[in-house]
Amino acid sequence: MTVAIEIASWASILFGSFFTVVGALGLVRMPDVFTRMHAAGVTDTAGVGLLIFGMILQSGLTLTTVKLFVLLALFLFTGPVVTHALAQTCLHENVKPLLAQNSGAQIDRLAR
Repeated sequence: MTVAIEIASWASILFGSFFTVVGALGLVRMPDVFTRMHAAGVTDTAGVGLLIFGMILQSGLTLTTVKLFVLLALFLFTGPVVTHALAQTCLHENVKPLLAQNSGAQIDRLAR
């Protein structure tokens, strides 16, 4: 494996790990379900995408590369669908975003 591919694959794996850790911290630290879904979306798209891309570069042109592409497609297609379904369910159950709940109180205070 050439040095350039080695460096690119490890950079991709390190950046993917960074985004995964940031997304996990976001899931713990964010105040409501909608912002937590955003943190989970960052983990799905950026974190997992870069991790799998780094592994694809590591594996070369093998059957493993095809399997990793299938996994990447699975993550990229199911992640947004699940997030959308969860957001629709929350809205259907009248769970409002935290900013929407606070903005009404701020408008009431400003009107006085």
